[in-house]
Amino acid sequence: MREATYFILAALQGGALHGYAIIKQAEALSQGRVRLATGTLYTALDRLTGEELVRVVNEEVVNGRARRYYDLTPDGRAALQTEATQLAAAARVVTDRMTTVVARPAVGLA
Repeated sequence: MREATYFILAALQGGALHGYAIIKQAEALSQGRVRLATGTLYTALDRLTGEELVRVVNEEVVNGRARRYYDLTPDGRAALQTEATQLAAAARVVTDRMTTVVARPAVGLA
């Protein structure tokens, strides 16, 4: 799963959001690493909707523009949980070794 997708799904954990709110929440959750352009977000949301990981739950017109609200589906929640578990396990491989691996000289360097 791409980092942007992960944080889009994570942004929706707390409930339905419209596009701009997803952009801001993903940026906050990623501590600024994920900065989604509008086109990128809606391309991702279209793909995630097609994969049935997110769904449109409401649509309204605000200032003459359509505003769609997206939410996670049960499959979306499961995919996010699976990815989070895999990322945590991968991080543990490194962090657990930090305390046990002793620095040793590089082989073959003069």
